[in-house]
Amino acid sequence: MTTARSRSPRRAAASAKPAEDPRTVPMPLATSVVGSYSVPEWLERVKTDYYQRHISGAYLKEIHETAIKAAIKDQEAAGVDIVSDGELRRDNDIDYFLARMPGVEVPQLAKAFYADYYDAVVTRPIPEHDESEPPMGLLDDYNFTREYTDKPIKFSFTGPFSLSRRVKNEFYRNEDDLIMAFARILNREARALAAAGVAVLQVDEPLLAGYPDHTAIAVKALGAVFEGIERNGTLRAVHVCYGNRYARPLWEGHYDFLFPEIIKLDIDQLVLEFARKGYDDLDLFKRFPQTPFSLGVGVIDVKNPEVETPEMVATRVRRALAVLPPERLMINPDCGLRNLSGEVARAKLHALTEGTNIVRKELTGTKA
Repeated sequence: MTTARSRSPRRAAASAKPAEDPRTVPMPLATSVVGSYSVPEWLERVKTDYYQRHISGAYLKEIHETAIKAAIKDQEAAGVDIVSDGELRRDNDIDYFLARMPGVEVPQLAKAFYADYYDAVVTRPIPEHDESEPPMGLLDDYNFTREYTDKPIKFSFTGPFSLSRRVKNEFYRNEDDLIMAFARILNREARALAAAGVAVLQVDEPLLAGYPDHTAIAVKALGAVFEGIERNGTLRAVHVCYGNRYARPLWEGHYDFLFPEIIKLDIDQLVLEFARKGYDDLDLFKRFPQTPFSLGVGVIDVKNPEVETPEMVATRVRRALAVLPPERLMINPDCGLRNLSGEVARAKLHALTEGTNIVRKELTGTKA
């Protein structure tokens, strides 16, 4: 029997086209999202209904897929070069991964509100040495997104350090051992995603800014996550911000704590929040000129519902160009867009691409 998905026009069109490398990223000044997209109120209600046992998992899956297709379309309509699935299957930045992590126990799956965190616990060793298929199923999420867009795709997941902060550790005497065990599991997912053709593989460490004295172990673990992913294939990125829980920062500060430790990490890009907190930290790339990776520079404040104008975005891009050449810059929002309304998220993405295009034309001498 033919399934609904096999009848998809997108699948039929994709099979008729000649194969192209899905990892090709337009340069310079490629535009990208950081990861998450606006979560509409109706989706919040449906997700909460699921955790309160009012709807089935199969129904929620269907709703997620509908929302993801709409999020992809919004990004494409805004002209974003590198799109994501909007992370709309995920309830927050942690639970989606802990619930799938081998060896992590979640005693209570029900939630009062979908975005609440699980009370996860580790009581036994993480079975990290099993070399069977990647256990967390992230490749399925990428493959679904691939069906519905021809654009390069960014796929992000939360890093081992931040995951470890949301787990009650009752087994490992040394917290570093838990972090590294998580890293080795995530490496299996990362290698599978890279092999499948993800254009940008981004590991998020949203909690690292609150633990600056743990930067060394976080960087070591990130290195383990990216181990075996070849340079000049999938772009390897790390995102660090100051938190985006309900559109509020969890901490304030500067990115000095990352340097020079982060320079030891073999990655292609560091994605940082700037628009909300200012651009003084761009000077770190002057203070450490040996920094080898490119910068994903935040030019959209996702914690402010006021929509930037394209001219404001262009000014912010020019500020970054005063420090780094265009081939070492990618243009993105500060963080994910999940806390913004759909109308505001769409408007901000249009400002992102239109403002970037202003600067692109300046660089090429093309008239507006």
